[in-house]
Amino acid sequence: MAMDKRATRLGVLALVGTMLFGLVGARLWFLQTVEQEGLQQEVEQTKRREVPLLPERGRIFDSDGRILADNERVLTVAVDWDVIRRDDDRAEIFRRLSGWIDVPVEEMEERFDSQVYSPFLPMPVIEDIDEPTAAAILERVEDLPGVQIMEEARRVYPFAPLASHVVGYMGRITAETKDAYLDDGYQLIERVGKFGIELSMEEELHGTPGKVVYEVDKSSQIVREIERIPAVNGNDIQLTIDLDQQQYAEQALESQLKLRQLETARNGLDPETDFKTRFFTDYPAEVAYKAPAGAVVVENHENGHIVALASYPTFDNRWFEAGLSIDEFEQVFPSKNEDGTKIDPDKSILVNRAIQGRYNLGSTFKPFTAYAALNTGLLSTGDYYRDTGTYQMTSIEEDQCNSGAVRCVFKNATCSGTGRPCVYGMVDVETALAVSSDAFFYRIGEDIMVANDYEPILQEQVRMFGFGADTGIDLPFEFDGTVPDKELKARYGELGVISEDEGSGYFTGDNVQLAIGQGLLSASPLQLATGYATIANGGFVMRPEIVKAVYEPGVPDDVEPGYADLSQARFAEEPNLRGDLVRQIAMPEEIQREITTGLRRVITGPGTTSDYYHSTTGEKLFYTYPSSAIPVAGKTGTAQGAGNYPWNDSSAFAAFSVDPERPFTVSAYLEKAGYGSQAAGPVVKCIFLQLSGMAPAEAVELSDPLDTSVLKPAESNHLADQSCYAGRFSPTAVTE
Repeated sequence: MAMDKRATRLGVLALVGTMLFGLVGARLWFLQTVEQEGLQQEVEQTKRREVPLLPERGRIFDSDGRILADNERVLTVAVDWDVIRRDDDRAEIFRRLSGWIDVPVEEMEERFDSQVYSPFLPMPVIEDIDEPTAAAILERVEDLPGVQIMEEARRVYPFAPLASHVVGYMGRITAETKDAYLDDGYQLIERVGKFGIELSMEEELHGTPGKVVYEVDKSSQIVREIERIPAVNGNDIQLTIDLDQQQYAEQALESQLKLRQLETARNGLDPETDFKTRFFTDYPAEVAYKAPAGAVVVENHENGHIVALASYPTFDNRWFEAGLSIDEFEQVFPSKNEDGTKIDPDKSILVNRAIQGRYNLGSTFKPFTAYAALNTGLLSTGDYYRDTGTYQMTSIEEDQCNSGAVRCVFKNATCSGTGRPCVYGMVDVETALAVSSDAFFYRIGEDIMVANDYEPILQEQVRMFGFGADTGIDLPFEFDGTVPDKELKARYGELGVISEDEGSGYFTGDNVQLAIGQGLLSASPLQLATGYATIANGGFVMRPEIVKAVYEPGVPDDVEPGYADLSQARFAEEPNLRGDLVRQIAMPEEIQREITTGLRRVITGPGTTSDYYHSTTGEKLFYTYPSSAIPVAGKTGTAQGAGNYPWNDSSAFAAFSVDPERPFTVSAYLEKAGYGSQAAGPVVKCIFLQLSGMAPAEAVELSDPLDTSVLKPAESNHLADQSCYAGRFSPTAVTE
């Protein structure tokens, strides 16, 4: 009986042993067959380490080859990881280094803990040290084990702060964007474009990373190099920007804004009170213009090339490469006033107002309203209208108008000689543009809507010029603009921008306001320039081009400092010298001639005679304009500001050359600076004189070294010779 039990136990043990050996065998078979490839890769991976090779960033040039963005070799102090892995060793090395490089130990510890630096490259402790400091550290290698001096690249802007809004700046990869950059092969230690061309052309400028593959032992020590794939440097970018014109545009804009801050708007006497009280009783007779900001665009309307793109206030993009602390950065780019309140948005620096400005266009919009009326057959070139100074809508019942529930009467701008709305008498499209008859365009706004069963015909017509959509320029953060319609008003009503009642529909009164560039219309100075360029070139809506060419990496320097030798450059892709055509719109010769003639009369006169002679809105400004200068056609505009206070009115002016050999279009917009003919107009006039070679311009010079000990925004950039602003004004002139 005992023998039977023992035999049973042995049988069970044999069975268990057999099963265990079977499981082990099955596992071995599985590992050697099914998972062999994966395990082999894992083993190989533990023996291999990849070290990225970062590409050198491409450079940026202006149209003449001036180097707007370059790379500068800088000296960096770095420490081998092996000597700082132990806490005590690290603390001692950092303590010794701190006195030499003036970096607190705590800051070096933060870098050690950040986990953004490659474990196979020395950890950078401080970038951009001077050569004497580097030499002193190298002489003390015995006291500073593992410390070495490395050469790295830093972005420099040789002509800064010129064109800073265009060129842009760079910064660290943020937590919000790191995943996307890592997926594209970036390293967290890299700096990337944050604004301007640096951002919009990041892919071209960055290049393709390379790598070195090492075999390492179990202690992660390098045994040998297995593979090396060199990095491909970024392409070089040439812009359409001409730095000579860019500098002049920036100077003309800034100088005029400063001049307008010395001027005042008149708070006149109200004729409705028999001139006994002022229009705005809480304000004095004169109120100073704020004139805080503005923008200028200079475009070649034949090919869409942007010659200059100025925005003010501006900044110095070198500050972003200066290693500023948070407190220092706040001094240069303040977000708050000294009393802690939020900074006035009118003074925002890091805004490219040329493409991001959201502006009413005022009367500079009237040529597009005129086109809509002529192109749809609402008016012909021979149609006249009697302008009596006011316009009363005819599509609304008189009882409703009299009740005051609906605004039915709209007035012309006030004439300086009478203090009452100007009366222009019989006007056609040409004359209405020349003297800027609001009443003439009010009528178009109502009639084009009523005659087309209240369909958005005016909106459809002006959108063809590019309004209400971004232009597609190769710059980031462009504003789309708005053309008011039923959908926009409903959305604004939901958002609380306007009241729910206002957002309940789109009415003829809205169209009346749109017809003169007011209401909920908004556009950027670039969109305004694109629209005028389309009239100038006969109906070709061109995509504004700011990138002229993309070159293969390594365009050599020229013998002249600050220039690249473009004769040695090779195209990375074929340049589009003609520009991209977005669309071609119908522009019959008689329509183009009618509008252009009206815009020419704005510049040259004559005006109209009714109760007395009314000059056109620009002829006094251009009274001394030389006949040999570029002949221009243009339009003034004044956009009403908050509270209808005249000191809040913004100034606009757009004009184009009628000389096919010099095909330039220029737009200017000066915020809260007054009438179009008094603020923006002189800027455009000066630019055309300079393009004609008749206004002196300073030579563009390389920048002086940035003084990081003086923390302040970009230096003032004034126009040395401001005589081009001058124009003769009459007390009875219409200043719109």
